[in-house]
Amino acid sequence: MPDGFIWPKYRKRVSPEAQTLIDAELKKRYDNGTTIRGLMEESGRSYGYIHRRLVASNVTFRPRGGDMRPSRRSANSGPQAPS
Repeated sequence: MPDGFIWPKYRKRVSPEAQTLIDAELKKRYDNGTTIRGLMEESGRSYGYIHRRLVASNVTFRPRGGDMRPSRRSANSGPQAPS
């Protein structure tokens, strides 16, 4: 990991103190824009595990579907034929 955080090995039981550190790290990364699937890849844990830990950390989840901002192109401009 770029910041030096070391994820515990998969299928290893972690102490409550370690779980608190993991929850804080997951929350920090999610709040900084990492997706749940991105956290899955970084940590080697399942989607359900990441989601449960974020719920336990009282994270405000982003809406599904990615970036919902309107594009720079107008909504009425479809594909343009070459001139």
